[in-house]
Formats: sequence, structure tokens, C-alpha cells
Amino acid sequence: MRITHLARGGAALLLAASLAACQTAPSTSTTPSAVASQPVPTVAAVPYAPAATAVARGYSELVIDMASGAELSSINADEPRYPASLTKMMTLYLLFEEVSSGRYSLSTPLTVSAKAARQPPAKLGLKVGSTITVEQAARALAVKSANDVAIVIAENISGSESAFAAKMTSKARALGLSRTRFVNASGLPDPAQVTTARDMASLGRALKSRFPQYGSYFRATSFSFNGRSYRATNNLLGKVAGVDGLKTGYISMAGYNLVATARRGGAQRLVVVMGGKSEGARDRQVTKLLEQSF
Repeated sequence: MRITHLARGGAALLLAASLAACQTAPSTSTTPSAVASQPVPTVAAVPYAPAATAVARGYSELVIDMASGAELSSINADEPRYPASLTKMMTLYLLFEEVSSGRYSLSTPLTVSAKAARQPPAKLGLKVGSTITVEQAARALAVKSANDVAIVIAENISGSESAFAAKMTSKARALGLSRTRFVNASGLPDPAQVTTARDMASLGRALKSRFPQYGSYFRATSFSFNGRSYRATNNLLGKVAGVDGLKTGYISMAGYNLVATARRGGAQRLVVVMGGKSEGARDRQVTKLLEQSF
């Protein structure tokens, strides 16, 4: 089944509005793909994607088979959208590559800068000069979607967030994400940071296929740090049969986003919904698409 509805956005987005937290809004033996299984060289000089105008809260959805990557259904899957915290899937991808390369281990401490510490929520409230391990940082992104931690990762890997964002976009090109441009590590509002539902599906599939050893990070319903427990932003975990990740996102200009993966029997699915009108509406639509796809 394929559903296609193309709605090209017209006028440029007027960025007004609140600097909303880049997270879900506050609330009361798969065979890796050919792309993910091959070593992917980092190309330092890959340019940014062509400029695109995303529609504020534009709606997109896509359902794919995780094993084959085949599309099962879609609406506006190639239209430009704002990723919000779906961005952090790429931040995690690059962090996991650092561990795979041997440059970092899961116990490597990452130092917190003043810039990282002053990021808006969602955050852990890290203090300037403190440290957080690679494993703690990865779990904090996967579960809590912490913006301060995203900046910590970016600055420790690349020296600055802007340099890390260029690395993110280069990796996007290497993975075939031709319509994605990253300008920050967290997904906080920036009209230049644009993607599509199809690119986010490809990224989510690559992340889980290349790094299956971190699957438990995305399945976790909570994360503990410095004596505090944080609930997962993915509301479908433990509530919808088979759901085992991946990532939520929300900013005002994007609406409510979710990439979700699920396994039932021998079948695996990945669903992307972007531009949901509310957290509940997004979650219900993802649930509906999962039920229809199995």
C-alpha cells in the first residue's frame, strides 16, 4: 500500500514564537542494511543540502519494513520538515561511531562547557566543568532527550557545536540523506535545520542496524542520573505491543514528531510521524500505523 499526498509549502516561515524545548512536550537477529553494515567514510568537505523551506507544523508520515527498507505507506514523506529532537539520532550515531573507532569508550568522561550548561530544557541541569560519561550521555539522549547533553557530545567530539553540525551533515550525505541539513546537535529551533520523514526513517534504520548493541538504551522507560530518575519521552514503550524505540521530538515550529520501531514475531516496522497536532494525536497515529502494518 502506498499513499502519497504532496503539499509544497509556499511562503518562508516567520520564526516567531517561543523557544520550545526540543523534546516531547511537557506532560502531565535483524540483518543490517547494506548501507548500515558497510564502513561509511566521513567526508570532511561535503556541502550542506540545498536550501529548503519547511512548512511550520507540516504533516508527514512514513511506514517502512525494517529488514528490507521497503516503503509500506506514506504521506508527504519527501516534504521538508523540521526534525526537532529527531536530530539527536544523528548525534547518537556519531557518538557510537566514536566508541566503535576506539577513540572513546563508554566510560570516557565528557566535560561540560558553559554553553552546554545554559541550554534550555529538556536537560539534566549539568554544571559547568562537571563531567558525564559517554554511556550516561547516550542514555540521557535516548531516554530524556537532554539538550545540554547533546551540546556536551558535540563539543567534546568536534571542539564546537558548529563543527559537529558540519560533521552531522557530512554523515547524512554518506548515509544517503539527501534532503537533510543539520545546524545544531539538539534540534532546538533553527529554520535552516531541515529534513524529511524519509530521511529520518533512513537514519533511524541505520542507527538501529549498525549499532544493535545499544538497543536497550532506546527500549528503556527511564534513566537515572545523580540520584534523579527521568521518564522516557516515548510514551509507546511498554504500552504498544512490540515497540522498542526510537526517538521523540517537539518544538513549536515542527509540531509533535516521533520515529518508532516495533517487532512482532519475525516482522519489524519503523514508523515516522512528523507535525502531529498534539502529543496524544501523534502517539495515536503512530499506534494506528503500526497496527495496520503488521
